[in-house]
Amino acid sequence: MEKTDFTFPRCARLRRSRDYAVLRNKGRKLQSRNFIVYILVRERDGSARLGLTVSRKVGRAVTRNHVKRRVREFFRLHRSIIGSGWELSIVAKPGAAHLDFFQICDELKYLLQLTILKTNS
Repeated sequence: MEKTDFTFPRCARLRRSRDYAVLRNKGRKLQSRNFIVYILVRERDGSARLGLTVSRKVGRAVTRNHVKRRVREFFRLHRSIIGSGWELSIVAKPGAAHLDFFQICDELKYLLQLTILKTNS
């Protein structure tokens, strides 16, 4: 059986504030009830990169970390849907703290499908 890589390496993360600023200024913004997603499709090859923002409005540290773990897990499991060269910044709204993993997946999958439809048309 083939081993699949589900790690979240440094090269797959947005780490600099400059990267977030470029994404917010030049990227496409999509919203749902519990998330805001900024997406920028780069012309370069490379793996997709993810940045997370979970403010204190979402909850205490334990709750914020719980939301971040679930969103990172979604990103790892759905890299095949996310195109190479894509940069994503996901901002969690306060309601995200009350979602289970499958609800988070459904909401983020819907936003990604909207993006795919808009980029292909």
